[in-house]
Amino acid sequence: MGWGADAGPPRRRRDDSGLGSVLDLLLANARLVLGVTGAAVLAIATLAVKRLIDRATSPRDEGDPKAEQKTLEESWQDLALIKVTPKPPKKQRREDLSEPLLSPVRPPLPEPRACFVPLETPRVESSPPRCLTLQEKLLSHYSSRLAGPEVQVSLTPQLARSICAQLQNFLRSKCPELPFGSLFLSGPLLDGLEALTADHIHLMLPVVLDATLWSLIPGEDTVVRNPQYWMIKRTDLEYFPRGCSPWDRFIVGRYLSSNALNETLHKMLVASINWPAIGSLLGSIIHPVVASQELKLEVKHDQVELSITLFPVVEMEDKVLLAAPPEGLVENLWLESFYRAEVSRVKELDAGDSGARQHCLRILNGVCKSHPVLHKLSGSPLTHVVLHLSATSLDWAEESLADRFQQVLEELIGYLEKGVLPSYFNHKINLFCELLEEEIDEMGFMLYRAISEPC
Repeated sequence: MGWGADAGPPRRRRDDSGLGSVLDLLLANARLVLGVTGAAVLAIATLAVKRLIDRATSPRDEGDPKAEQKTLEESWQDLALIKVTPKPPKKQRREDLSEPLLSPVRPPLPEPRACFVPLETPRVESSPPRCLTLQEKLLSHYSSRLAGPEVQVSLTPQLARSICAQLQNFLRSKCPELPFGSLFLSGPLLDGLEALTADHIHLMLPVVLDATLWSLIPGEDTVVRNPQYWMIKRTDLEYFPRGCSPWDRFIVGRYLSSNALNETLHKMLVASINWPAIGSLLGSIIHPVVASQELKLEVKHDQVELSITLFPVVEMEDKVLLAAPPEGLVENLWLESFYRAEVSRVKELDAGDSGARQHCLRILNGVCKSHPVLHKLSGSPLTHVVLHLSATSLDWAEESLADRFQQVLEELIGYLEKGVLPSYFNHKINLFCELLEEEIDEMGFMLYRAISEPC
């Protein structure tokens, strides 16, 4: 997909046959002249023009324009950090080297008003405030906003581990026949790839399977044809009938059902565990989120508020699979997770060249996570963009943070323009596959505006 001739809802695609066809022709030729990155940026600019045309020609019953403008202005305020002055075009000919580069047009300074100053008082002309460079903005943002309060950062893991231990004891006493592994914590607070806000953490519950009774079905062979979702099949039922594996109670159609397992655990979290007593013991208020599809706990302490999400996880054949099926009727699918590999690879690269990849990711995740349009880009998508870029851009020193930061944004815009972000670990997987076309367009348009406006 792209932001050229096919951008926008289907009912509007043929309404602008005049000017729209000119824009489409311009975009098609731009790929030959500007290359992929330049065409991506031009494509997003074309989308902006088309949106202005659509807004001008749309009937009033499609929405309140004042409300739409207010929402855009409020959202846009969160992107001040990544407003980057575009780089000047490179000289293409030798004779052009003598021509001065065009400077951005600045508004004229206002004329000073007349005022009477005593002769003995010298006039001191104050210099205008200096516009910070992107490097200075990033370092300032990283040091001032991404480091959570010390009490919160230290207390949150301690509180989560205490809850983890209580839940582990309950499962062992309530379900001794189910061979759950030892619960362990995961998430950005512990691994350092997202902003250091101690407000959420993951609790991983290993599901231990006998490899002789279970096998993995590749994602391409599943009913959804998505390489990121696997199925876990019960094998040799003729020789080892139901009941030979303690997990057979969660079989649906000869497959281990992630949905059935989640429903059982959800009932336990909601109805079986005495959370008021555990919360009183830990000096907190703990309650499960009843209406959520996820296995989620909300924790309130006098110093922190924490969200804990429980994920059953299966590790087989070098795969890490989460009981996180997609929305819909399919209930036997397991999501392949690359989170552990992402963390390991980024830290390995940073250790090898003293790079700033983790700094860059924390800043990017902090910006995207807090923005209503960009929040779905935080986490894995940004990490995979950085990993792809690390294969071609080798200078990740701290003094190059601004260049790499801007380059990550430009690469991300290119992926959004195509509608495809291949996984760094499996190029068959598109990390944008669960995003709507409208969401991708909005994200690309917002990022294009962010990097094209000067500071």
